[in-house]
Amino acid sequence: MAGEKPSPKRRFRRQKPPEALQGAPDPVRDPAPPTGHRDTLLPDGVDDGAERGPAASLEAVDRAGPPTRARGLAAVREGVVRGGTGAKAGLARTGRGARERVVRTGEGAKAALAHLADRLIEIAPRVPVRDLATLRRQFPGLGPEQLADKLVAGASLATSTVGAGVGAAAMMPVPPAMPTELAAEVAGVGMIELKLIAELHEVYGQRPPGSLKERSAAYLGSWSTERGIDVTRPSTYSAAMNSPYKRRLRQQIMRRMVRNLPNLIPFMVGAAVGAVMNRRDTRRLADHIRTDLRARQVPWEALPDLPALERPADAIPEHVLKGEPPPGAADRSP
Repeated sequence: MAGEKPSPKRRFRRQKPPEALQGAPDPVRDPAPPTGHRDTLLPDGVDDGAERGPAASLEAVDRAGPPTRARGLAAVREGVVRGGTGAKAGLARTGRGARERVVRTGEGAKAALAHLADRLIEIAPRVPVRDLATLRRQFPGLGPEQLADKLVAGASLATSTVGAGVGAAAMMPVPPAMPTELAAEVAGVGMIELKLIAELHEVYGQRPPGSLKERSAAYLGSWSTERGIDVTRPSTYSAAMNSPYKRRLRQQIMRRMVRNLPNLIPFMVGAAVGAVMNRRDTRRLADHIRTDLRARQVPWEALPDLPALERPADAIPEHVLKGEPPPGAADRSP
């Protein structure tokens, strides 16, 4: 309309491109030539490879190594394999070490049992045994069964005292001393039961022939097998001290030590358990021996005049075989 003021909006005109860009191709109006005509855009004598540099190839990439992620996975895989190999070797070493320790422990236990068996063989001839005449003088008016009952009751009381003493000594447990305590208990109980077996054979008229050492070995074999001696069969006791004899002796010692493990319960519980278990084991041993001897019993009137048993020169004191403290020990105690 006439007389109106023009609009304040400025109108921008399209500027022309700079002169440096006037000769450049427009990507809209001038599209790129096809690939087949690439050589027409290069100057004469210039190769495509020279312009772009060395051509890339898969072989060069392979030589350069896998990508970063692949290299990381390969490193992890290699570490897992190496760790598994190391763990397997460590387990193998641990297994060998444990096996060697078990073997050494077994050999040590076998050596300890053999030593204790040798000690019992050495101590057996020192156990004083009363012959039938002495027993009848000490217990007058009793028959064979009543006299055997007296002997079993006295031996059971002695072994129970030994068990109670070992249990009291283990009131406060000391693990390194436990094997020694078990060995001492087995040796003490073995001497008492050895004396009982020998005197039961005297009561039932089944004294084995031979010297003191031979009879002691025969009684020790009877203790290890818990069977009475058949004097009519010398093969049952004349083969003493051979390898099977010692093996049976070690097995009996091992059984006794395993049965005596509850005696080491602390706080005086083991004392009560040891007394009960030793009394029971001694009575059971006596029952087995007496059952065998009754089948071959010789009446006292039919027995020939047997010589008196010799007393060992270094006999074990009587208080030890009764499970009692030495005489005068109570007076010396505070």
